[in-house]
Amino acid sequence: MIQIKPGMRLKSAICATEVMLVKATIADVELCCGGQPLVEMTTEGNSGGAISAEFTGGTQVGKRYVNQAETVELLCTKAGEGALSAGDEVLGLKESKALPSSD
Repeated sequence: MIQIKPGMRLKSAICATEVMLVKATIADVELCCGGQPLVEMTTEGNSGGAISAEFTGGTQVGKRYVNQAETVELLCTKAGEGALSAGDEVLGLKESKALPSSD
C-alpha cells in the first residue's frame, strides 16, 4: 500500500483511469480502481489483471468521487472502465452544491 497525501496523482494498473487525490483524512485506506490498487504515475506498465465484476461502471473525466463519509475525494483526470473504491467501498459521484438564488 502506498502512502497517500492530497495532491498525489495516481493511475489504474488495469485500465486507463487516472486520478488526483483531492482529500484524504484517513491515511491507511487502499485506493483501488476496478478492484486493483491504484499506483503512482511513475509506475511503468500494466498489471495485466481484469476488472472485478463488482467494480465495473467506469469513471468520467472531470468528476469527483467520494466515499459515504466523505473522508476520501478523488478527481478523475482521465476516464477508464473500472470503478474507483476506497477499500471495499465503491466511491460515488460527488453531488454539486446548489447555488443560492439571486432574488
